[in-house]
Amino acid sequence: MKVSPARRAAFEILRRVEAEGAYSSALLAATNDELNPNDRALTHELVLGVLRNRLWLDRTIEHFTSRQFEKLDLPVALALRLGVYQLRFLTRIPQSAAVNESVNLVRAARLKSASSLTNAVLRGVTRDLEYDPTANVDGELERLAIETSHPQWLLQRWKSQFGFEETAALARANNEPAALVFRFTAKAFRGSPEKIIDELRAAGAELIESRIAPGAWRIGRSESTERAGRDAGDPQARPPQRGCRAGDPGSMPALPNGAAHAGMSALQKLCAEGLIYFQDEASQLVAHLVGARDRDCVLDVCGAPGSKSTLIGALAPSATVISGELYEHRARTIEAFAKQQGANNVRVMIHDATRELPFPPASFDRVLVDAPCSGTGTLRHNPEIRWRLSESAIAQLAEKQKQILKNAAAVVRVGGRLVYSTCSIEQDENEAVISDFLKENRAFARVRLDNAAGLITADGAARTWPHRDDVEGFFVAAFERTEQFQFAVKSAS
Repeated sequence: MKVSPARRAAFEILRRVEAEGAYSSALLAATNDELNPNDRALTHELVLGVLRNRLWLDRTIEHFTSRQFEKLDLPVALALRLGVYQLRFLTRIPQSAAVNESVNLVRAARLKSASSLTNAVLRGVTRDLEYDPTANVDGELERLAIETSHPQWLLQRWKSQFGFEETAALARANNEPAALVFRFTAKAFRGSPEKIIDELRAAGAELIESRIAPGAWRIGRSESTERAGRDAGDPQARPPQRGCRAGDPGSMPALPNGAAHAGMSALQKLCAEGLIYFQDEASQLVAHLVGARDRDCVLDVCGAPGSKSTLIGALAPSATVISGELYEHRARTIEAFAKQQGANNVRVMIHDATRELPFPPASFDRVLVDAPCSGTGTLRHNPEIRWRLSESAIAQLAEKQKQILKNAAAVVRVGGRLVYSTCSIEQDENEAVISDFLKENRAFARVRLDNAAGLITADGAARTWPHRDDVEGFFVAAFERTEQFQFAVKSAS
């Protein structure tokens, strides 16, 4: 029962994503040291490819099995998804390898009786490689749901907010691999970032300066290499980046075959030394919009994993940055990142942001509420999120966000700035939350954000989009406290 290390690893990651609610980004990162570069590259491609095309694959499997997908045993379902994905999306994977190793995965799961079904289904796919599960679907929204593998209720929700064309572009962009982006750390700023850029370019890395976030750098890649990577099953050298709220991040994204990316070994070395940190441009933009100044006292209310806290600390090295977190293990992650990056002005405190914060009223110059959210702006990095969401969950999150924002407002000084952000594109979690906040908090006035990249909305907030800006979907709004809260005055008396 020969199964390649890459397919075995991909199968196990997909099993844990389905059965345990684990996150693919964290599991992929954990396999880095266990696989050689080629196997690591194929594992990334298989896992993310299957998750991004799940509904399309399932409808295809239903056609060739003549049964409902939900009635298949999980190991059989996963083996078939892997097999169909390889046969239909990875043109240089031999058909025999895709079929035989999927059959062997079923046998290894002690479901030998189902191996003949797996074999028959995949052989059928090889005989009809033009089958399209959307061909006989009449409704445009259902067709888009299958084509892009998004829940139809979520697409309907987006359509009502943004229109069909915008929804279609967003859904298709969610299935594209995200760019690999890094920034410099506090440790690097104490040296010479310009020298590091020169060294990376000398090592062959193509670096593109971000138009979204100051000081962010994209790792470029030629069109021919992109095409060759897709054909070979290379994950386009763009694995999930760390710093998304949904997963438990590490300081380094899992990197694929070093041969596919010039200068990658140099990047790995710089990351290990704490000189660079991989973080999406939109996430970096939030830290810049906080506008922390030296000698400011800054609170990052929901700080884990520390991506924004450490960048704020690097941008304002004489500021004091308090990074709050509810869970001890995630607080330790913030501390580890701050230490690695040399962000010595970051302090970590455990608190529950849904309750009154353990700080005196009006004690911070800058307060960031990067609120727990649905994460619908991060589906390129975390494709499994789309299948775990519900409309009721989004409504519950919005209520939680309102409470956190209210608690955070109490510790902002007069003249200080309160910044609210999410990695969600849902209006319920963004515009609706801040609208309610302003109605109930007369002591705050809206601040129009300033950004040269054309990301500012009519109301002065900032929005980024996967399909428009090729970054995660973030929302950022800012407020200035213009007067004392009434309850704060009473407390003082």
